[in-house]
Amino acid sequence: MQRRVIFGLVLALGSVALFSASPVASAARADADALRQKFLQIAVNGMAEAPEARQTAITDEEVNAYIQALPAEELPQGLVDPQVSILPDGRLSGRATVDLDALRAAQAKDSAAAMLPLSGKVPVEAVGVLRTGQGVGALTIESVTVSGVAVPKSMIQELVAYYARSGNAPEGFNLEAPFRLPAKIREIRTARGQAVIVQ
Repeated sequence: MQRRVIFGLVLALGSVALFSASPVASAARADADALRQKFLQIAVNGMAEAPEARQTAITDEEVNAYIQALPAEELPQGLVDPQVSILPDGRLSGRATVDLDALRAAQAKDSAAAMLPLSGKVPVEAVGVLRTGQGVGALTIESVTVSGVAVPKSMIQELVAYYARSGNAPEGFNLEAPFRLPAKIREIRTARGQAVIVQ
């Protein structure tokens, strides 16, 4: 179930890659380090028998800096330059470049990926709504586009299942299935460019 947690929260326990010393990279490194510290504080607070009531704000700049700081081997193979945008009312937008040939080779011939008249590495974008409350979350996918063309929502489910496979979950997981929030998080509120994690 923990694999259903927001990507950055799952990865927060890993190491942050070092950036070069350029001003832009230094700013990105500061954002990545700030997010890592916030997630560690959330995790530590969540381990307490009676966690402190706390609200932690994170920005999409921090999330994207953290993702970009990860070593390439910590990102799913074939997934390039993932980006997240936090929007009001629980809405989230995610985009990345995806290797459709690798996905197609791993899926059944009648899968959504196999039926796409596209190949190679293409931009994929998905928009969804994250609803949370009382320690439970659920994501509803609103739209998915590949190279700017709308495709069935099942496409993003196949992508997530493909990238989330593990020994414990050989089929991945259902992206839209309800899940329990980790670290005794009660809810997540969003505004443009920012999410507030409530414990």
